[in-house]
Amino acid sequence: MSQLDFPFHFDTRGRTADTSADDHIRDMIEEVLFTAPGERVNRPTFGCGVLQLVFAPNSDELAAVSQLLIQSSLQEWLGDLIAVESVSVENDEATLRISVQYVNRQSQMRQTADFSAGGAGA
Repeated sequence: MSQLDFPFHFDTRGRTADTSADDHIRDMIEEVLFTAPGERVNRPTFGCGVLQLVFAPNSDELAAVSQLLIQSSLQEWLGDLIAVESVSVENDEATLRISVQYVNRQSQMRQTADFSAGGAGA
């Protein structure tokens, strides 16, 4: 079963682009990570706003807080679709790198999704 692709766009045939179920889950994880709370009018608590972390001072404490923030947001918004096993966050100068290891609850497949934001190499 295909799902709408994120971000929304049209494919080469001029139709709404779709994606596989596994890619759709990855897209939803990306939405949770990079949406700031308050950004969505009808869901003001949606997201975890990790883009703000790009400008925070790099420290072990920030990494620990970031991991907990991401894991709790994913559990709240996608807990019925995935079981988060681990989250790693690296703040390398102006680039934030996030790796999420999870199990797709429907297929029981373990997957890893990597994201980066900010900086010239993102």
